[in-house]
Amino acid sequence: MASNQFLIASEAGIAIRTLSDISNAVGATYGTAGLILTQSDLAPEFFDLKTGLAGELFQKFINYGLRLILIVPNPERYGDRFTELAREHRSHNSIRIVPTKDEANAWTHQLMPENDTLRREAGCRND
Repeated sequence: MASNQFLIASEAGIAIRTLSDISNAVGATYGTAGLILTQSDLAPEFFDLKTGLAGELFQKFINYGLRLILIVPNPERYGDRFTELAREHRSHNSIRIVPTKDEANAWTHQLMPENDTLRREAGCRND
């Protein structure tokens, strides 16, 4: 994977189900532009902020200077605390929580206009 492309978790066999999965995700993401996770790549516990799974993932990615995009279409489904977290990360410099692949794609292009990872890999159209 090139350093100008985002790694798509489902294609790389990455899922965040336990704390140990986070280290594996960091290792796989190192040397790329970042990691894209969808809500299906995340354990239900991830959305319960009391478990610390989300906080640990975010902290590791920030500590290692890695970018992370979470595609979560309806954050409200996971309660007030997660909704607030999603709202705070709609414009974060390193970690974005967005509702659609199109918004994820827009951020990857804003970061590096030559990046066409999502459009090519996720079948996004250019219109």
